[in-house]
Amino acid sequence: MSRQFTLHFFAAVACALTLSACSTAPAVKTAAPPPSLDELMAKATQAASSGNNEAAMGLWKQAAVEFPADKHPWVRMAQTRYEAGQYGDAIINAQEVLVRDPADKLANSVIAISGLRLSTRALADLSRQNNLSGPLRTESQDLAKLLRESLGETVLVPAPAAAQVRDKPPVRSQRKGQSKTADSSANPFDGLK
Repeated sequence: MSRQFTLHFFAAVACALTLSACSTAPAVKTAAPPPSLDELMAKATQAASSGNNEAAMGLWKQAAVEFPADKHPWVRMAQTRYEAGQYGDAIINAQEVLVRDPADKLANSVIAISGLRLSTRALADLSRQNNLSGPLRTESQDLAKLLRESLGETVLVPAPAAAQVRDKPPVRSQRKGQSKTADSSANPFDGLK
């Protein structure tokens, strides 16, 4: 019996050593959990506050990819592009907001104002080139009429007060060191009234 016991004992020890060798395999490091939406938004806001808008945009894009149902990264991208005068990109980002929240007033405002600014630029360019004629002119007039009605205005862009009084020419004071600038009252919608 002792011989049988000895064989069982050695067999048990061999199994234990084999199993213990398996359990001493090098530990695999687990990756850190991905940042939360709030963490990404806070980092992006901090980057934007320090003037690094491109880093902020990268973080907002990352947040948009990792949290596709959330509108907040898109709102911030739309605002940033709008403030930078990048109206086409602002419109695209605001449209992403509306996919997630069709009633978002800020996104609708960004789209409306950015669209008007782009249209104003294009109309001004066409007016300078004397190419605002035919169907383009008619459609522009129809759109201007729609805008006037939507805003409840009789004139889309009111004339400056100084231009309405013809008796007295406007007096412009010029400080030392200032150069005269082009007349900012040039209105691309003049032909649409």
